[in-house]
Amino acid sequence: MVIFGVLAFILGLMSLINPNNTLNQLGFEIVDKSQRASHDYTLVFITASSMASFNIGVYYILAALNNLKKFYLWTVPFRMVTFTVFTISVLTGLAPARFEIVAVWELTGAILTGLALWYEKQKGIA
Repeated sequence: MVIFGVLAFILGLMSLINPNNTLNQLGFEIVDKSQRASHDYTLVFITASSMASFNIGVYYILAALNNLKKFYLWTVPFRMVTFTVFTISVLTGLAPARFEIVAVWELTGAILTGLALWYEKQKGIA
């Protein structure tokens, strides 16, 4: 949880600093701000998403430091839903293929968190 939190925090911060870097990494076309239409809110959306990543990173770090297992459990189904939505976005052509990296990230996080919780339950770890 701490690792995911730190990564989400750092990625959110990096995207707040340079939204075009995020667009580039995900395979979206980079359009200079001066070339964007007045109704193009791509950078606003990236800023909002980056702030969400920044915040969720802090939540995960705090949850890990306070051993909030219930929070961990809640993340598993929601990360699976996120995987599904992002995968459908790629399959329907709404997002470029590289966006599937984000979906796989979410699925991997859900599986690893679920397995860790299951393992701890089997071992009786509080």
